[in-house]
Amino acid sequence: MKLWGGRFTGEADAEFARFNASFAFDRRLLAADIEGSIAQAEALINVGILSADEAHKIIAALQEILRRAREDQAYLDSRESEDVHSFVEAELVALTGDVGYKLHTGRSRNDQVATDLRLFLRAEIDRTLPLIIAMQGALVALAEANFDCILPGYTHLQRAQPILLAHYLLAYFEMMKRDAMRLAEIRRRVNQLPLGAGALAGTGFAIDRQLIAERLGFAGLAENSLDAVSDRDFVIEFIGAAAIIMVHLSRLAEDLILYATTEFAFIELSDAVSTGSSLMPQKKNPDSLELIRGKAGRVFGHHAAMLATMKGLPLAYNKDMQEDKEALFDTLDTLRGCLQVMTTVLGNLRVNGERTRAAASVGYLNATDLADYLVRKGLEFRRAHEVVGRVVRQAIQQGRALEELPLEDYQQFSPLFSGDLFAALQLETSLANKPALGSTAPARVREALAKAKSELTMPTNLPEEA
Repeated sequence: MKLWGGRFTGEADAEFARFNASFAFDRRLLAADIEGSIAQAEALINVGILSADEAHKIIAALQEILRRAREDQAYLDSRESEDVHSFVEAELVALTGDVGYKLHTGRSRNDQVATDLRLFLRAEIDRTLPLIIAMQGALVALAEANFDCILPGYTHLQRAQPILLAHYLLAYFEMMKRDAMRLAEIRRRVNQLPLGAGALAGTGFAIDRQLIAERLGFAGLAENSLDAVSDRDFVIEFIGAAAIIMVHLSRLAEDLILYATTEFAFIELSDAVSTGSSLMPQKKNPDSLELIRGKAGRVFGHHAAMLATMKGLPLAYNKDMQEDKEALFDTLDTLRGCLQVMTTVLGNLRVNGERTRAAASVGYLNATDLADYLVRKGLEFRRAHEVVGRVVRQAIQQGRALEELPLEDYQQFSPLFSGDLFAALQLETSLANKPALGSTAPARVREALAKAKSELTMPTNLPEEA
């Protein structure tokens, strides 16, 4: 029996019925639908729709449906259903008889699916947050294992200043920390109960929505019935946050792809996350990272699609909103897969410290340190910048590094230069002379690493009342 068949005398076109159906993908909501339906049954006792015995019978049947689905995947294909809700109701009636039809009293599929989706996404966020923390842990472990490694920092993909590899890795730690905070904040907004909103106007029975919210672990109620059934902000917001995470993963992937090339040779990827060429035997391709970079666009597309889907919908519910589920499900699968693979990559790469140090030692990366040297001698920075620019030009013309120029050459440009300038040009001096919080100075990076490690053991999820 359809959930909506009484108004109709004719049969739906077979092709339209297939087009309209969503059970092929919304079956992922089965556990959430069972959970919400159990709470609905309990609430119907209090308004006299179900006796305690009837509710017990319904709840036992719902639990049996969930058990069968978990133990036998073929069970979900045992009957042709429009969606997960009609499947559950049909199975419920098969197990309980006509009493099963009472469960939908005061409930619409509109508030039912909104509740299911929020229950589902809340649990999925809780599954995703540990993956972010695991990746942060991999970043910290790689930083600790290679703490003394120095490499060039880049702007415009041009060598800029020397930095510690640990400092570089902690930059991505900070990005992932913001990502985790965003998901925790979104979880609070997800955690509002729509059930009891009915189709759009509310329910005709005095169902205690607050009691249902407490039973299902919701922190509060969706307070307007129209908004409760038509809101998909939480889906858009989650996919948007996932898109930002994918930006961070893609940027890291791009860095590592470059660093693994023969031209850079800063790192070597493990065989565990690389592939070869079907033609060229020497190749070792960073397919794991390229796929992460590519899948970022997939999540961006889901975000744009959801915005486009919702932008013109009149209140309240419209069938267009069925499109939210595949976008959400694929985003979750893609995001989690990318987080897991990136964590594996980080845990299985080898850093070529000699190569990174050599790269940080050429290209005039210490020019800013030379300008800072003049400032410490009393010259205004803008003038110091100009003087050092002229020194660099001469060094380029002579094909020499700054530390290879004789003192006499320096003194042609400023009398402030003296023999101690060469100490300022050393890599270790360059790093150490960055004392501000958040800098690449080894002492500061050690502090940052210690802080990062302590944050890995802290709860990422924020309090509901925060």
